[in-house]
Amino acid sequence: MDFSFTQEQRQLKRSLVDFAKGALNDDLAKRDQAREFSRDLWKRCADFGIQGLPIPAEWGGRGLDMVSVFYALEGLGYGCRDNGLAFSMQAHLWGVSMPLSLFGTPVQKKSYLPKLCDGRMIGSIAMAEPESGSDAFTLKTRAVKKGAGYVLNGSKTLITNAPVADLYLVFAAVEPPDPSGVTAFLVERGAPGLTVGRTLETMGLRTSPLGELSFKDCEVPAGNLLGKPGDGTVIFTGAMELERCGIPASHVGAMERILERCIAYARERRQFGKPIGDFQAVSHKIAEMKIRLETSRLLVYRAAWLKSQERHAILEASIAKAHVGDAYIQTCLDAVQIYGGRGYLVEFELERELRDAIPSRIYSGTSEIQKKIIAGWLGL
Repeated sequence: MDFSFTQEQRQLKRSLVDFAKGALNDDLAKRDQAREFSRDLWKRCADFGIQGLPIPAEWGGRGLDMVSVFYALEGLGYGCRDNGLAFSMQAHLWGVSMPLSLFGTPVQKKSYLPKLCDGRMIGSIAMAEPESGSDAFTLKTRAVKKGAGYVLNGSKTLITNAPVADLYLVFAAVEPPDPSGVTAFLVERGAPGLTVGRTLETMGLRTSPLGELSFKDCEVPAGNLLGKPGDGTVIFTGAMELERCGIPASHVGAMERILERCIAYARERRQFGKPIGDFQAVSHKIAEMKIRLETSRLLVYRAAWLKSQERHAILEASIAKAHVGDAYIQTCLDAVQIYGGRGYLVEFELERELRDAIPSRIYSGTSEIQKKIIAGWLGL
């Protein structure tokens, strides 16, 4: 097996790391405290090309293969300490832009993809509801056919980017009950009958806005149906497959960044007359961080390689997502412990890293759901 990256891939990652370090970390502590999403930083990322990495060039993207995309996103996670911004971009990319690229009509692609790539539009995938989370397809949001289009009624919650998005990919069950099942709709901000509700306060990822949506007799024209009636299950499953590979790639970058900080600190911090890295209790924690980093990296790129070969990676994505989520959280916990009292202080930023890592076991399907998927592939 060839584990090397091409010169072009390495250069892309290096340039993204340099860009992120120089352009995306200003005033992060203040923005985190204020729970502020920065549209200016979003536009900077779009100008660099992040939101268009896997989107075909004809629709405004860069048309990269998935190994290159995930390698670049690892660089984003390493260079960008604003984990919320990175998370919002991935929700936008995997939840809206890629489904449009894969299932959209030429008219839909022309209308939306260039704007989603160049920063003029922010996308938000709207699936979760008050009574449907892990049981994702038990939807109460209903779509009733009216003429050539549909009328939506229902509500969504825990929706990433909802407070700031310009385009929502909304999933609803067709009524009356139809064997076609769940269907996906493109709904623009400002559509009559769509209300963007309250912004939800979160433990971490505070620069990534989370919110609620409600639909009351919201009319969606036939041209805004994504795919065919009943394609919603395939569209959502495909989006989650990519998201469960892509977001962990950024986590790998963040884990490497945190590991390097801990190595430097263990060398310079002295107690009992010597660097704390000389104590086995500390050095073993750092060794375990390295083990978790490399196992996580291998799992992510196994899934990335399969997607680059245009093969399914449902099992591999679930394995990567479950493992990397646990590894990321434990790395942050160990970093706080290595820094001791300083790790608990806001100014050292590790408490924010930990807060941002916690939801990695929840979003894109909880770790328990990933294990259920894995068990299913094993015949259980």
